[in-house]
Amino acid sequence: MTAPSALQLRHLLGLEDLNADQITALLDLAAQMKAVNQRRIKKLPTLRGVTVLTFFVENSTRTKMSFELAAKRLSADTMGFAASTSSLSKGETLLDTARNLEAMAPDIVVIRHSSAGAPHFLAERLNCGVVNAGDGAHEHPTQGLLDLYTMREKLGDLTGKKVAIIGDIAHSRVARSNLHGLAKLGAHVHVAGPATMLPPGLEQFGCSVHARAEPAIEGADVVMMLRIQRERQGNDLIPHAHEYHRFFGLDAARLKLAQPHALVMHPGPMNRGVEIAPEVADGEQSVILQQVENGVAVRMAVLYAVAATRGLDAVGG
Repeated sequence: MTAPSALQLRHLLGLEDLNADQITALLDLAAQMKAVNQRRIKKLPTLRGVTVLTFFVENSTRTKMSFELAAKRLSADTMGFAASTSSLSKGETLLDTARNLEAMAPDIVVIRHSSAGAPHFLAERLNCGVVNAGDGAHEHPTQGLLDLYTMREKLGDLTGKKVAIIGDIAHSRVARSNLHGLAKLGAHVHVAGPATMLPPGLEQFGCSVHARAEPAIEGADVVMMLRIQRERQGNDLIPHAHEYHRFFGLDAARLKLAQPHALVMHPGPMNRGVEIAPEVADGEQSVILQQVENGVAVRMAVLYAVAATRGLDAVGG
């Protein structure tokens, strides 16, 4: 297995940095990785001898476990980092922590950080590959990729497809990565949310902006719901969760406005009864668990592409 010649990826910092050909190449590579994950023995020797450090300063379940599993399925060695038990909690700077970790010679650092731009900061200063696993409210590129993969797997070519993204757009790094990726693959994106959760300048992404959920969902091929990210808000931006669900939650009635084949997506963790009704989250149109499954394949593809570009894969180096 080799990385596509069109895909040169020394780091993955955001989907804003990639073009349509690079995104498509990553999705094609992820399809090969998913085939590996469906075997009885889910293992490739391609990153044997490569060390992947998961450097998570923010809490994570799906993303951290997914990256660690992806690395192990490619036969890489892994090191985990927990901020709460590290010297960061004693006042050490991000750069000093990273330099100490680099002295242990990891080949790829996967970083999640509450500060937007932290992965870019490290990529400019460290010699290893850097993969962004979410930086503040900026981007979450591998989540965007796995969302694109899931849509493409179910719907085929995304050109001309209508994708509705509903909820806390202002604080969502998932939304930003999807806005970049979907625009580059030719989808028509419609966003909706309370006025306090719609940042200025959304039109620059080429999307349509709505103050109500219904026009965004109407005729959609995909309905993606976002969690209200209270941890990134200085103050509550909605009066009450029940009121939010009443106007912006995805229930069976609102889902009927979409195409009959419409996919229901959510990056997790879900707040059932707030942004999404339980019967919709668990319904036939939901592909939420498929998103989680596809996340492993996508992250395998990203790790492999970064390693191969740097000459670290077993075939190239």
